[in-house]
Amino acid sequence: MNLKDHIRGVPDFPKPGIYFYDISTLLEHADAWQVAMGRMARDVRAFQPDMLAGIESRGFLAAAPLALKLGCGFVMLRKKGKLPGATIRHEYALEYGTDTIEVQEAAQIKGKRVVILDDLLATGGTMAAGIELLRKVGGEVVGAATIIELAFLSGRKRLESLNVPYKTLLSYDE
Repeated sequence: MNLKDHIRGVPDFPKPGIYFYDISTLLEHADAWQVAMGRMARDVRAFQPDMLAGIESRGFLAAAPLALKLGCGFVMLRKKGKLPGATIRHEYALEYGTDTIEVQEAAQIKGKRVVILDDLLATGGTMAAGIELLRKVGGEVVGAATIIELAFLSGRKRLESLNVPYKTLLSYDE
């Protein structure tokens, strides 16, 4: 099955000049979603994780069902102020300012083999921040995976500079 047939392209979203790859249409198609999760499970299983970390919010859509399928724990990496209780945060630079990503302080990550997941890899800034946060709390980040990679934005190079192997289901060159 060609999963690209189930990804909708939306021009000029969220602002003019951006071409958005929407996974909503993949999620709507039960067979395509099962195929996608099966392929991701194969790729992620190879990293032998104890835990999967999903990046807010579309990363949760892949990480949670994969954790269930692989028998792993699941932890959410969220934007500042979205998690209850004490959190550990990591601030990172964006092209236009800074952002913050957090994990619950009580999350059982220390010493665990963690794979970090999101729906899409663009420049790699958010994924790199997630990796740094997971390392800050003692996780061993053994891999990263996404449904879509925008290869022309070179996010993969950023992950390689952090010594994190990366897998994707679909790659777009423009």
